[in-house]
Amino acid sequence: MDKLKNISFDHCIKCTICTMYCPVSKETPLFPGPKQAGPDSERLRIKSPGLVDSSLKYCTNCKRCEISCPSDVRIAEIIQDAKWRYLKKKFFRPRDFFMSRTDLAGRFGTLLAPLSNFFLKLDLMRFFLDIFLKIPGKRTLPKYNRTTFSKYFTKYMAERQKNFTRELLYFHGCYVNYNDLRLGTDTVDVLNEMDYGVKIADEKCCGVPLIANGYIEKATKNALHNINALSLNDCTSRIVSTSSSCTFALTHEYESFLKVDNSSILNRTSYITRFLYEEFSEGNIPQMGNIGLRAAYHSPCHLERQGGLIYTIGVLKMIPGLELIVLNSECCGISGTYGFKKEYYGISQKIGENLFRQIELAEPEVVITDCETCKMQIEMNTRYRVIHPVSIIKMAIERGREI
Repeated sequence: MDKLKNISFDHCIKCTICTMYCPVSKETPLFPGPKQAGPDSERLRIKSPGLVDSSLKYCTNCKRCEISCPSDVRIAEIIQDAKWRYLKKKFFRPRDFFMSRTDLAGRFGTLLAPLSNFFLKLDLMRFFLDIFLKIPGKRTLPKYNRTTFSKYFTKYMAERQKNFTRELLYFHGCYVNYNDLRLGTDTVDVLNEMDYGVKIADEKCCGVPLIANGYIEKATKNALHNINALSLNDCTSRIVSTSSSCTFALTHEYESFLKVDNSSILNRTSYITRFLYEEFSEGNIPQMGNIGLRAAYHSPCHLERQGGLIYTIGVLKMIPGLELIVLNSECCGISGTYGFKKEYYGISQKIGENLFRQIELAEPEVVITDCETCKMQIEMNTRYRVIHPVSIIKMAIERGREI
């Protein structure tokens, strides 16, 4: 027993609440539910590893089971650990390799943009991806920036950060770096308005896609690199991230799943809306104008798992003129790279149907969410533009300047 990484299954009281909240088991009989795949089966697997079955691969690692568990059992973590400990890969799959190496794919994508964006929209390319790489042709793929955020920041924004009395570190993540430059610049601008200068570190992918695809050793190396990069030179500055999944990895997955010591960054790191909520509550609120906007809000799974939902809603309610509709939407279905895989695409879409329906019924002008892949899923399946909470604040600041 002393060799076990996670023995929290002993706390399971077999109430099945986790199964009731599992988005996957609701949509397919191929996954028996987190209770059976997690705590129940783990008791057998530790004695007879051969009892493992392939149903584990259907778990999205959305953490909904852990959110609902009254006994604080790390159910999703048990399943992920068992998946990669017992289910050996039968062959090398280029799709999973490149999907998990977001820095590698991102460097090529930005280097070749806009050519890469053009080819990714072609029907012939989608057909190739579907047939040979098992990436569903119906799935909308993210566009690449023409340059990385880190290069843009260094060239155009870094110098002015010296003009502010306080500073913090911004862990921007792969999505901002390669796919959403605007979110990165909006974040820096908002923080500057609050008299915070921003610094960025020599970061790598947080490791979430690597964990999801079974590259645990590589994820551990990235974790060690990031902890060192964020601790270098300055061990006191606050660290913020605009990705709820990146934040969860830095503050939870590194220590709990990868068994890496993250104590040097743990108490300094928070998701951006928690930082903003704390600052707003202390009176450090940027000048904002009446935004006059009706928006539906979808809360990402990993944000809820780390208890961050209250801060995002709290910040959004402080924006003048924002009519906010908080959806009871649960999981959107995409779960990072899960929804980009042909074998899970149908399940992913079924899971998201409830969210899409709620958005259409709300009839908002825009949708707000904190997660980059939730944004991709919603924009692909509805007619609405999806905006990050920080970009909504930036819009309100710009509206205030017009007055």
